Amino acid sequence: MKWADFAAGQVLEAGPIAVDEDAIVAFARDYDPQWFHVDPERSADGRHGGLIASGWQTCGLAMRLAVDNFLHDSESFASPGLAYLKWLYPVRPGDRLGMRADVLEKRVSRGNPRLGILRWRWRLHNQGGHCVLDMEATSLFELPGERP
Repeated sequence: MKWADFAAGQVLEAGPIAVDEDAIVAFARDYDPQWFHVDPERSADGRHGGLIASGWQTCGLAMRLAVDNFLHDSESFASPGLAYLKWLYPVRPGDRLGMRADVLEKRVSRGNPRLGILRWRWRLHNQGGHCVLDMEATSLFELPGERP
């Protein structure tokens, strides 16, 4: 999508993306090696009743869906961050995650007419309808024109 394709109030959907045990363990070994992410046997007796994905991996899956479906070939070049991030339900091996992205605000920067600002809410849901991730992000877009 291009900057011009986004509009406040727009609802975008993407997915599903599949999650498997090997990917959960591989990600966790590299970036979040807590036992409930890397040890299927021990995690079976844990609080979650089995292996769960790192929340950081869940963020990566959301980013993958956003890039593949909305940001690829766009003018997007950066993000100044998130207003909030919540992991509401564990992601498990075998889950299939879908994304809903609600465009909250689209505007051109008052101080830089070449800077487009998109504020949007991303939610990932598993195949059972449980929301596993809820976040509000801001994305920056390079707009045509003279640099200030």
